[in-house]
Amino acid sequence: MESGKNRRIIISGGGTGGHIFPAIAIANALKKLDPSTEILFVGALGRMEMERVPAAGYEIVGLDIRGIQRGSILKNLLLPFKLIGSIIKSRKIINEFQPDAAVGVGGYASGPLLYAASMKNVPCLIQEQNSFAGVTNKRLGKKAEKICVAFDGMEAFFPEDKIVKTGNPVRRESVNIAGKREEALKEFKLSPNKKTILVVGGSLGARTLNDSMLNGLEHIIESDVQVIWQTGKHYYQNIIHVLGENYNPNIRILEFLNRMDLAYAAADIIVSRAGAGTIAELCIVGKPVILVPSPNVAEDHQTKNAKALVQENAAEYIQDRKANRKLVTAALELLEDDKLRKTLSENISKLALPDADTDIAKEVFGIIETRD
Repeated sequence: MESGKNRRIIISGGGTGGHIFPAIAIANALKKLDPSTEILFVGALGRMEMERVPAAGYEIVGLDIRGIQRGSILKNLLLPFKLIGSIIKSRKIINEFQPDAAVGVGGYASGPLLYAASMKNVPCLIQEQNSFAGVTNKRLGKKAEKICVAFDGMEAFFPEDKIVKTGNPVRRESVNIAGKREEALKEFKLSPNKKTILVVGGSLGARTLNDSMLNGLEHIIESDVQVIWQTGKHYYQNIIHVLGENYNPNIRILEFLNRMDLAYAAADIIVSRAGAGTIAELCIVGKPVILVPSPNVAEDHQTKNAKALVQENAAEYIQDRKANRKLVTAALELLEDDKLRKTLSENISKLALPDADTDIAKEVFGIIETRD
């Protein structure tokens, strides 16, 4: 991409890996399309982006901003002051950096920065990951030039003429599973003659998924199927303490999966939470999925994400509060139903958008060019 001067772009947001990873993927795609692009990240002080972004090779500035704190009236009383302070600091950052465009990926820092950018007439792009837009993004959407989305039906939240369906950026190394089944089974010391369930609850883990597994272990062992069970770091020690290091040869209990590609490749079905980034990966992987949305996220995004797939007959869905009773039975039934597995697999694959990072980067350059 040729231009007379280096493009300068601010990317704001973070708070969770689900926001930070797409932000870094977009930055990498911008640099790939035009290596002269200058990028500055704006995050929230004390949140994980302040470590992850520099580790990826980018500069970041922090705002003193946070969300509503449950159970702390005092901290919530300070929120308006933190918000005003963050908008003032955002204006200062924009004055100094002089960006050609601002990109918001969600998270605490995204709101003040995009608001300040729009007041300064800097063209803005929002990357809305979920199937249900939050309050901040709905407000910011009125001023944004483009809104990149991952689900259909987003005109319920944003002006239709601004929406572009790009999907959510994924870690390409995680979804590159072609031809890796044999290697994957060896890696996890599993048999090629038995069906395999992958249970994955994110790096910290998911209590409901772990409790449901503990509850149904006897049923799983009786069925003579294999399990790759990623517990997450919060739960691993406790589960190993209860079950022992080598509980059963058919069940691999792991704190963390260093090679998601091999875990996906080994699986016949996948049990997972329903974060937007995870769903983007699962669509590309194309395996049958049972989603158990976390109820502990803003505006119940994960349930809405899961239902968007269920509408397309592309996944099964179990409520968090029912998982303890139903999850293992549902997983074993799905393993036995070849026809349903094939249908789910075909339908979820149709929803895959593997080039989201590049497509979003092109839209960013597009909103700059319309102003040139």
